Amino acid sequence: MNKQASTSKILRVLMITVLGFYEGGWPVVAQVVTPAWRAPTSTIVIAEEREFQNGDVRLSGTLYLPGGPKPFPAVIALHSASSATRDLPLYQHLKDLLPALGYAVFIYDRRGSGRSSGKRIGTDFNTLADDGLAALRMLAADKRIDARRIGFWGLSQGGWLSVLAASRSRLVAFAISISAPLTTPDVQMNFAVENMLRVKGFRDEEISAAIRTRTAVDDFMRGRRERSAVEQMLADAVRKPWFKYAYISPMLDDPAHAQWAKEITLDPITTLNQVRCPVLILFGADDPWVPVRISAALLSKMADKKTNLSYAVIAGANHEMATTVAPEKELDPANATAFAPDAPSYFGILAKWLSQPDQHYHIKTL
Repeated sequence: MNKQASTSKILRVLMITVLGFYEGGWPVVAQVVTPAWRAPTSTIVIAEEREFQNGDVRLSGTLYLPGGPKPFPAVIALHSASSATRDLPLYQHLKDLLPALGYAVFIYDRRGSGRSSGKRIGTDFNTLADDGLAALRMLAADKRIDARRIGFWGLSQGGWLSVLAASRSRLVAFAISISAPLTTPDVQMNFAVENMLRVKGFRDEEISAAIRTRTAVDDFMRGRRERSAVEQMLADAVRKPWFKYAYISPMLDDPAHAQWAKEITLDPITTLNQVRCPVLILFGADDPWVPVRISAALLSKMADKKTNLSYAVIAGANHEMATTVAPEKELDPANATAFAPDAPSYFGILAKWLSQPDQHYHIKTL
């Protein structure tokens, strides 16, 4: 064999081995070359698929187990309104951070989403909280999990659900609520819509008209307004350029069956006062979706009386605890599932609180 043929054969073997070329009609599996600088990891996380039942609904999720001595405490993630499935960016930091702290993490698909059965439409907050409690009972039966130290984490709507679940069961060891205001859902949405319209350049009178229409619909859902009057307001509103940003349905639902009619009955303050386990509540100081200033003022009044309560408002953080997203992008519904936490203070407070669950501290701004 001459030198040129030998070189050609060597190159061909390398191409087959590294790139996975076809040889004789059969694919050759590519071999991954490990860089010389890569070292074996000392942190171990095992992912397991788990299913559990709440009534006739079967829910599916993934349990992330850390290495180290068992049994592990555990955190169950509850869903924001827009982040219904376990694979979304919002939940990635829980998989990365909490096992390193020795916590197992369970993230499941909300009912009616992903691989979970059932439906979300028409389901009230109590049922969603009970889904979380069903997950807790499933984990508590696992001998690798410390049944006395299972709690909830949730952001936005999930923060409300975290506290609500804790109020409905003494089995909950702790609750973590991120970016979930202490106002009712209708007050929160009026705040968000006003900010959205202002960012988009609408005039004050247009913003006021949008909020009046939203309030009329909410009053109808509570039985305070006549259907005909509210339907006339909606007929006028649908022709306005602001309507598509106001989160209002053009048709009035029956309050007896409407999901929104059920949701606006939530009173976060009453719910929080019913919780006996430790609670951590965090807000971003630059959150255009929820009235943080009002919520922080209410928390400051409650903190001295409620010794199991810890809270903080984090400088530079938005609704998703991110510091790098402009309000225009954050308030765009097209980006509802795009963002994830990146605020160092958020990670630090969360890790400290979970590492020292019996110590409570109250910080207004970080």
